[in-house]
Amino acid sequence: MASRLIFRLIPLVIALGLVSLFFSSDISKAARGASFKAPSEHPPPRPKYKPQPTGSPPLVKDPFPMLMSSAPPPIPPWNKPKAPNVYSNYNLPVAPPLLIGFTRSWPLLLQTVVGYVTAGWPANQIYVIENTGVHESNAKGRLSLQNPLYLNHTQLQLVGVNVIRTPVLMNFAQLQNFFVSLSKEKKWPYYFWSHMDSLVLSLEEGVDGVSGPVNAPDYQTIYDLAVRELNHTLHTDERWGARFFAYDHLALVNPEAYEKVGGFDTFIPYYMTDCDMHWRLEEAGYSMNDAKAGIIQDVASVLDDLRILYREQEVPDDFGFTDPNPPPTKILGSPKKGDEDKNSTRSLPEAGPAHLLKTGDGAGDIASRVVDPLPSFKRLHRISMDMFNHKHADRERNTWQMGQKGGDTSEPYYYDASGFQRGIDIMTEAGRKVFSEKWGHRDCDFGAAGLHPSDAWRVEKDWE
Repeated sequence: MASRLIFRLIPLVIALGLVSLFFSSDISKAARGASFKAPSEHPPPRPKYKPQPTGSPPLVKDPFPMLMSSAPPPIPPWNKPKAPNVYSNYNLPVAPPLLIGFTRSWPLLLQTVVGYVTAGWPANQIYVIENTGVHESNAKGRLSLQNPLYLNHTQLQLVGVNVIRTPVLMNFAQLQNFFVSLSKEKKWPYYFWSHMDSLVLSLEEGVDGVSGPVNAPDYQTIYDLAVRELNHTLHTDERWGARFFAYDHLALVNPEAYEKVGGFDTFIPYYMTDCDMHWRLEEAGYSMNDAKAGIIQDVASVLDDLRILYREQEVPDDFGFTDPNPPPTKILGSPKKGDEDKNSTRSLPEAGPAHLLKTGDGAGDIASRVVDPLPSFKRLHRISMDMFNHKHADRERNTWQMGQKGGDTSEPYYYDASGFQRGIDIMTEAGRKVFSEKWGHRDCDFGAAGLHPSDAWRVEKDWE
């Protein structure tokens, strides 16, 4: 019985085996087909690149060639800081530091620093705040001159100033708050700060009621006058917030007042953040006065050789300055008709070291070379005004920020220069948006809108 049953099941088992073999063969073919598909008719995705600029700024030149091989000349004797220092004559508790923030454009920074030093500001009281975000890369010489974030620590040391690095790259509002933090760490009850795109001179021709002319008994340098204003402020105004010399191109700050009102609003990183802060200071009862101390020009170009500021000789007739980011027509070598005459006082023939005294040919004996400082001062003053007008002409005033586009991708923290600027532009516009949302108002005329600091983030928009 059992044997007959087994015999009958044999055909069924064979049939099931054949079916299984058939389906496993189809599955295997399908798997092989999936593994070896024919090439797709569509190419792999590729990004669409933006049009590249047709021109680029000229290569940056070292603005002070002498510092590449030797120390700078002596300070002009009529601007040499007095001994004992002026601040000690006023019995001020601390030598007032001057902070100069830096992110991009080394030639402009060095021009600002050398300008202050040769105008009489003690070099050891100047602090360059390196806000590049490259950590120790500049201190170790790892960036090239063409890199926008390049800064030469060795040359700054030769000039005699100090360098302090920020821990990370900061925007303008954050940097201002860092200054306050630094003042607490260093126990500075006050400090000056300056923009890095300035050309500085003392009032060597004199100004009635401010300073006598150079070589007169009542002549005072920019430092003398700034410290005099500091002393006057401390003795006459218990609730002072700031003093402005040419607005904030040079400013004196009371860090305690800044802290009391909460510091700069870092959600408004660039433009509008200053008027937001200064208005809150005024509303809190802190004074914000103007003062006069020297000539502080807002510039976007660089003197052809910064050694000229040491006044070892008269300023040559063909001495001028260089725009680090000239208009594209000039870069491409096709200036518009009439531009040659228009720029005759801007792009004068190069006045490199050949125009100036060579090291060792009497450069240290300044008094014997320049008996009367006024002719060289007048020429430098005129050039500085040309530089100011050049910056504030028909182009945007901050074109200098794109004057360096070099560097190498192998350098630490390399960042595309155009992308860097675009990022700042976007943050700036976002800051304007934050400002308008915060106050329900788009401009700095807070009084016209009837606003008070307590209204922040509580007011409907007044332009809709």
